[in-house]
Amino acid sequence: MRDAVRRLVELVLVLLVVSMGAFALVDLMPGDPAVAVLGEGHTPAEYQAQRAEMGLTDPLPARYARWVGDAVTGDLGTSFVPPYNDVAGRIGAALPVSIELAVLALLIALAVAVPLAMWSAYRAGGRVDRLVSAGTFAILSVPSFLAGMLLIALFAERLGWFPRLEWARLSDGLGDNLYHAILPALTIALVEVATFTRVLRGDLITTLREDFILASRAKGMPPVHVLLRDALRPSSFSLVTLLGVSLGRLIGSTVIVEHLFALPGMGTLIIGAADAGDVPTVQGAVLVIALIYVLVNALIDVSYGRLDPRIRRAHV
Repeated sequence: MRDAVRRLVELVLVLLVVSMGAFALVDLMPGDPAVAVLGEGHTPAEYQAQRAEMGLTDPLPARYARWVGDAVTGDLGTSFVPPYNDVAGRIGAALPVSIELAVLALLIALAVAVPLAMWSAYRAGGRVDRLVSAGTFAILSVPSFLAGMLLIALFAERLGWFPRLEWARLSDGLGDNLYHAILPALTIALVEVATFTRVLRGDLITTLREDFILASRAKGMPPVHVLLRDALRPSSFSLVTLLGVSLGRLIGSTVIVEHLFALPGMGTLIIGAADAGDVPTVQGAVLVIALIYVLVNALIDVSYGRLDPRIRRAHV
């Protein structure tokens, strides 16, 4: 109970700091929100009246308290630019796209990286290990926009297997949705495959030298049993942590991929709002992404005890 309370307090403090940073964007973003709303050519008095109407002339603590209070109830304000949509509604339309891309990319990355890492670690120093190490290094050296362009040129334009500038939501059908999502998700997954493989391989090599692994091998256990049942779980701490970090990062940082494939996700929403001086949309989107990031990493912390019973015993 004491540990749970401590984690909850830490979570609240982190969210408080993040909300302050997101709110500070209104003063850090270039341009004047009043100009974004009214346009050019108005008098200083008109711009000042618009700022007062938007609440920008109130003291900073009062504005922050009002914004946080509204955000807690789910009210993230209204867009500063036409058509003046509800910010929560805009985020609600864009967030599922980014979450689906991030989750699908991580699933693809895990499906490829875990077998590669186990095979490479079990035969460390061998031909397969050297080939995997060289391949992952090469993938990490390729920028995501270049990888996306190559995949588009091959699978969308030359072979015609996948569309490029289209998006289908889950409401249009799961098959149609996956057909449109697989190529951008694969573009995102490439770097994650390389990173996950290298991280898990290193941890597996260390685990395979532990006494309990040697004892399992001495009992005549087959390699698949040693790798899957004995070595994988205690070697997954770094990978699980990386998964949490990657999920939060990918939801808001797939701007290049979303632009290449013309996807209506969070990256596109944030960049478009920032270019238009739409401060409420940027604030709300950053806050939602940060909230997801913090919650996912809190769940990752809780999962450590499930991965290795030694951690649970250490807290008892």
